[in-house]
Amino acid sequence: MAEAIYVGGLLVATPLLDDPNFRRSVVLILEHDVDGGTLGVVLNRPSDISVTQVLPVWDPLVTGPSVLFEGGPVQTDSALALAAVPSGQEPLGWRRLHAGTPAVSRLGTVDLDAPPEILQGEIAQMRIFAGYAGWTSGQLESEIAEGAWYVVDSEAGDTFHTDPGSLWRNVLRRQPGELAFVATCPDDPTLN
Repeated sequence: MAEAIYVGGLLVATPLLDDPNFRRSVVLILEHDVDGGTLGVVLNRPSDISVTQVLPVWDPLVTGPSVLFEGGPVQTDSALALAAVPSGQEPLGWRRLHAGTPAVSRLGTVDLDAPPEILQGEIAQMRIFAGYAGWTSGQLESEIAEGAWYVVDSEAGDTFHTDPGSLWRNVLRRQPGELAFVATCPDDPTLN
């Protein structure tokens, strides 16, 4: 298990975290600054809103399911897109995450104000998130210390997981030691 919060890492909600915004969520960290705070998106919350309803021009580039994902409770009326490039190139309209981990080395944000045509054929996968998760300086560290989050390494398939509903269990199951057993925790721990 990783110890530090870092761009490209995952925050996995512990069974103790019952905030409805984050219950059993997996958050990809997009920005982290000890003084400025942390920003990420929830990877496993597809919404019922299709991309065609909100950003139809981007629908052809979106990796299924073709819906907006609930990225978090902050600025839910704004959209943020993540895309993976097939090579080390940096196409126009795409900005690489500043992460040192191979799992997210080809991952970046998409400028949704750019014309989609400039990214056609330049990106391999893409998802659009409504809102994001944000923590002020020290807030996330406190939540981790209180037992709300596990900080773990991401793998290449996490961001565009084909079955978002199983991502929480899958990420936990692959962890070493006792953490893997948390994946078997029932939805309601009081029934255990």
